[in-house]
Amino acid sequence: MSIIFAQLTFGIERTDSVQSHRVPDVRIGQRSYQKVRLTAHPSDLHGDAAAERFDGDSAGSTPTEDTTVLHSTPVPATSTAVDLDEVRSMLLSESDFDMPQLTLLREAVSRQQSADVRRTSQELRASVDGDGSPSQGALVRLGVALHLLGNHRDAKAYLNRTEGHPIAAFYLGHVCIALNQPEVAVTNFAAASQSGYDAVECELQRVAALRLAGQIDEAEAALKAVAAKAVSRADYSFQMGCLLADHGDNLGAIEYFERAVDMDPHHARALFWLGNESTRHGNDEDAISLYERALSRPPLHLGTLLNLGLLYEDRESYDQAAFCFRRVLEADPTNERARLYLKDIDASEGMFYDEEHVKSEQKKQQTLDRPIGDFELSVRSRNCLDRLGIVTLGDLTDITEQELMSSRNFGETSLKEIGELLVQNHLRIGERVETRKPDTMTPPADLDPEQRAAMDRPISDLNLSVRARKCMVRLNLTGIGELLVKTPDDLLSSKNFGVTSLNEIRGKLAEIGLSLRND
Repeated sequence: MSIIFAQLTFGIERTDSVQSHRVPDVRIGQRSYQKVRLTAHPSDLHGDAAAERFDGDSAGSTPTEDTTVLHSTPVPATSTAVDLDEVRSMLLSESDFDMPQLTLLREAVSRQQSADVRRTSQELRASVDGDGSPSQGALVRLGVALHLLGNHRDAKAYLNRTEGHPIAAFYLGHVCIALNQPEVAVTNFAAASQSGYDAVECELQRVAALRLAGQIDEAEAALKAVAAKAVSRADYSFQMGCLLADHGDNLGAIEYFERAVDMDPHHARALFWLGNESTRHGNDEDAISLYERALSRPPLHLGTLLNLGLLYEDRESYDQAAFCFRRVLEADPTNERARLYLKDIDASEGMFYDEEHVKSEQKKQQTLDRPIGDFELSVRSRNCLDRLGIVTLGDLTDITEQELMSSRNFGETSLKEIGELLVQNHLRIGERVETRKPDTMTPPADLDPEQRAAMDRPISDLNLSVRARKCMVRLNLTGIGELLVKTPDDLLSSKNFGVTSLNEIRGKLAEIGLSLRND
């Protein structure tokens, strides 16, 4: 099992998974992600602002020098454990909270020691709550620790009790972003800079908050103003990439995300975006590698865990997928998506696999694919079939007797000859026509013009999730009209298509006044 299981123990950001679009797999150079011009709208990258609220806590630290390109499992900056006695002593100290102590705390959470940090933080919390006037250092320590451990709401409560502390203001900005309060974060990052925190880093994070607040022009102006001092930082490249994506220049955005990863191989947010791009291009293994690396620094992010879990499930690594979804539920017990995905996995693992039936179907398909030329037929029958474009035995199961008889020079003798040929191969004329007829079903007469027009739109207009979109590809469905002739049972019979995806499709169709057949 992947190393990731041992490392998914620190805090979690509350973000949503990002829906992905499939485009052809094109590889350029040696990158695991693809430098190709994207055809989807840039909003598909954001999802519900997921990639932007991903701005967790990777900022504020100096990138670790690392020449590694990509790994298949999360790779922390170092694997050396932190002295737990030192961490405990630091957390329970009455002294001020400074940058060396912050570095020690971050390292402890990153290096699979978050359980120990959590226990000590609970002890510190009890002490702070029982003290009528706790020291500012204790409040900052507790707030930052809670943020790294994923408890952002409580972290905000304690950090808000501090005054004029640079680290508290900086991390309060990150907490507000995690809680989807970018307007407040803008003020916090400005306050952190004025209090003495790294001014360039504060400005880069303020740019991120401005973007999230929808103030794109202000964000661009701020980033331009700090460019001379920030251009060598990974976060500068990341913010440039985000701004380019906001303007629809996805190719340029990818270039800057790659540059951010080159500068900092563990830049979680850039890896997250690039993972989404790999998924959109169908490069699931590359996406898994990138998502795993994005989880190598605290705090973790729900969007990354959900997307990674879906990819694990898609390659039938159900234990790994279930682990990701359970990890989300541990941090957010109310997350219905993770709960439903977990139920789908349980249902998939309980499905009965009839090997004999599969072999029988494979043998039948081989028969259906046999060319007509392999069999002895009269010249008249062969010529009639050629005119009708019938090449294989399977083609004869897709046409009715009436359609054959309507062909010129095709009579009862030819019909009998072909019928006997199919019987010898355990087939019959037109046996697959009934299963094909629903796909040619005419629209209901009671549809209004707007609903009829919706049937001609592509399925991509529904903005389905990764899992539902992949099922549409497997079923070879490209238009909404093709989807409408499917019953719920038809969809549920597709690999990895569960009740969650079914309800998602029902909801999307209901938004435009349509529904599945028999619904």
